[in-house]
Amino acid sequence: MNKYKETFGVDISKDFFDVHGSCTGHDHYNNDGPGFGKFLKALPGDSLVVMEATGYYHYRLAQFLYKNGVAVSVVNPLSIKRFIQMKLAKVKTDKSDAKAICDYALTNEVPIYSALTDIQSECLQLFRLLDSYLKQRTATKNKIHGEAVLGIPSTFVYRSLIRNKKQLDKEVAAIESKILSLVKGDRQEQLTLLTTIPGIGQKTALFLIVVTDGFSKFETASQLCSYVGITPTIRESGSSVRGRARISKVGNRKLRNLLFLCAFNACRHNRACREVYERIVNKGKSKKLALIAVANKLLKQSFAIAKSGSPYDETYVSVLPR
Repeated sequence: MNKYKETFGVDISKDFFDVHGSCTGHDHYNNDGPGFGKFLKALPGDSLVVMEATGYYHYRLAQFLYKNGVAVSVVNPLSIKRFIQMKLAKVKTDKSDAKAICDYALTNEVPIYSALTDIQSECLQLFRLLDSYLKQRTATKNKIHGEAVLGIPSTFVYRSLIRNKKQLDKEVAAIESKILSLVKGDRQEQLTLLTTIPGIGQKTALFLIVVTDGFSKFETASQLCSYVGITPTIRESGSSVRGRARISKVGNRKLRNLLFLCAFNACRHNRACREVYERIVNKGKSKKLALIAVANKLLKQSFAIAKSGSPYDETYVSVLPR
């Protein structure tokens, strides 16, 4: 049971959003500025608005409400999905989903939303665009290789692909430079500290700082590991069920992938990570599992260094809460 006078569940889509209030029932609004204003006027004081993290669609409303002093919570869609399944619901509409989100918030503790800063927002947009361009560049490189294998049957096609790759190279470099300048202006010291960790590259350090808001969103390293999704999940029941331990994967996939790539380099140059890797492999465990453990170790090292304000020291024994 939460402490708010009224709780509102919001199911949001591209053009509209449905709202269910614990006291006032259902309503329907346009997903635009006037719709946001109308919803804000209808909200009673001391209300909580809860919505799912739905890619781009929830962001504008969450930011708008937060900036207008309304308590907002953005929850994992998987939590809502499991909650609906548990209730054995037979009807799925926008209206029923809004009610389910409201019911979920009334019976579970939900995290309070903290709005992104302007720098965070711009950096995350830049990272998304960077990912898109990197995928395009890889596809173009593969196509160039394929044309070369064919003996370059069309000079026009080959030259067009080369021009496209050069343009993508230019765009990627410009985006990386912009991200670096934004983070340096806001978190220069943290960026310098994180890149002292063997295995943590500049891109990973930048992304870590952006998504964690300079690590201010987390109080412990365990919370950060859970957010990224590299904590183990155990499947055991009685004497018959002995499932393999796996990582949860309920978290930030991009950051998880970056850390996994960093783990390869950390196994060679980061003593603590190398010890973790060798210990797990020597126990007969898979190399992939060992690399996941190294990624987890890297994340904890990053958290410790960011919180302590001290550069990496391989002889240091952490005493921070885990």
